Amino acid sequence: MLSTGALRAHLLAAGLAGTVATSREVSLRSYRLFAARDPRVTLGLDPLWGWDEAELLRLMADRCGVSGDPAHRSGPDVIDPERTLSALAAFAERLGEAAARRAPVLLGTGHPHRLLGFYVALADALSAAGCLVLTPAQGRCVDITTRFGVRTYLVDYVRGVALVREPDGPGAGREPGAHTHSPLPVRAALESAVVGGGPLPELVVGDHGWVCGAGQLGIEAIGLADTDDPALFVGEAEGQVSVTVPLDDGVRSDYYRPLTRYVLNRACLSR
Repeated sequence: MLSTGALRAHLLAAGLAGTVATSREVSLRSYRLFAARDPRVTLGLDPLWGWDEAELLRLMADRCGVSGDPAHRSGPDVIDPERTLSALAAFAERLGEAAARRAPVLLGTGHPHRLLGFYVALADALSAAGCLVLTPAQGRCVDITTRFGVRTYLVDYVRGVALVREPDGPGAGREPGAHTHSPLPVRAALESAVVGGGPLPELVVGDHGWVCGAGQLGIEAIGLADTDDPALFVGEAEGQVSVTVPLDDGVRSDYYRPLTRYVLNRACLSR
């Protein structure tokens, strides 16, 4: 079993915590946009409270460990590894509880190029434990607003993990999928589950709009978030999101493997 000390060292060495690649400028821009209720950063969350930039900075300093100094405006951002470890333990506890009651679960990612392997391992373990890993809305079209305008994507699943693909892009059906922050895919999945008369998930696991979109609809949701994703931390503070793990969500995909082992061991889901 990977020890907490070994995982802490890995988090720092891999840039998952400590000094991360996300810049302070990018993070502060996200806090400013969130305070203005910009849907590009609210990720499907409708905040209960009025969050201004100063309040968001204090929240992110508390939940992530970023500098709480408003005069700190540039340079790389920072995530406290102790906060990451604590949140990973809570994340694993929620997975273990879902597995123990064999709850139906839905997993989805807006970061398939980086995080697909992490979620696939969780889906495999939950399925082996007797959970129904849901795959609603397979092949459904979703129109998502991007910086290039409105584009149509398809909801797809890779070994039980939802993502979106460009239907006619080069290598369509083979590439890992498209990056997205949108809550529309999880809304489509949940709507299809209802229309099809199938079970709804009791737990949604993922990132970006998958977590915030599900949490906003009252479904328990847990996920990963970087310093420029304040919506998940706001959702956690307000009670719509159960657990948010602060970490850099854009490092090499193999750097997440030790986290996978740690979480599955903590959740008693290792095989």
